[in-house]
Amino acid sequence: MTQSRPRISKAVIPAAGLGTRFLPATKATPKEMLPVVDKPAIQYVVEEAVAAGLSDVLMITGRNKRPLEDHFDRNYELESALTRKGDAERLSKVQESSDLATMHYVRQGDPRGLGHAVLCAAPHVGDQPFAVLLGDDLMDPRDPLLARMIEVQEREGGSVVALMEVDPAQIHLYGCAATEATADSDVVRVTGLVEKPDPADAPSNLAVIGRYVLDPAVFGILRRTGPGRGGEIQLTDALQLLAEDEKIGGPVHGVVFKGRRYDTGDRGDYLRAIVRLACEREDLGPDFRTWLKRYVAEEL
Repeated sequence: MTQSRPRISKAVIPAAGLGTRFLPATKATPKEMLPVVDKPAIQYVVEEAVAAGLSDVLMITGRNKRPLEDHFDRNYELESALTRKGDAERLSKVQESSDLATMHYVRQGDPRGLGHAVLCAAPHVGDQPFAVLLGDDLMDPRDPLLARMIEVQEREGGSVVALMEVDPAQIHLYGCAATEATADSDVVRVTGLVEKPDPADAPSNLAVIGRYVLDPAVFGILRRTGPGRGGEIQLTDALQLLAEDEKIGGPVHGVVFKGRRYDTGDRGDYLRAIVRLACEREDLGPDFRTWLKRYVAEEL
């Protein structure tokens, strides 16, 4: 008889970072609230979780992050003003974010790394598997990565990480996975993980990107994990222990993602993400693409 596994229903979104790469814009505005066309980056992430069936969302916040809570709350004054104007289209857009999911918030008192941020979710998550979505990585909704990861976790148990092939020269910017093939072409068994290795020492060119589906056993490991690379508690270090010994919390698998990903954590990639998404919008794309072609031809 196949053992039934708990259905994943909770998503955790760490959002306590300082956003130093985007200063001075992030001096008073959370980096997660920077607009990607006409929605803040964090809304794309919550929408992705909801599309994968995760309607219970816990956001790990910090100081100066109150605008995140306000964005997903009701704004009765604004809604009333739009109602009086008869502006149903904008009213719908304003209400959309507050109706997306059941939102919860907890503060990470000290910025001690991603592993510590995930550990802050333990009281809310309990003993159930859960998803972690990082706000710097936006996945195109036409390429449902998270849903596939949940499917693999519910079939195999343990934890699942998202992987993507990168230029070997860039692997030092990511966590890197050592893997073994499985019967599924897009799924690998993870046998080891290392955080931001030198290219010469990297076990592969498979980079860990910002989506995880984790077994709750990771909490026990994180409680015992000391500071690692950069003086922070690294989630990668905890996953390495899970990969070494599946008796702790089941195996670790990876889903190799070949879809469209928009990296908003880097200024250049942030601008490229805006251009790509604007070009694909039905309401903006035709005029914007025409202008962009003319700009490239005349100015560049």
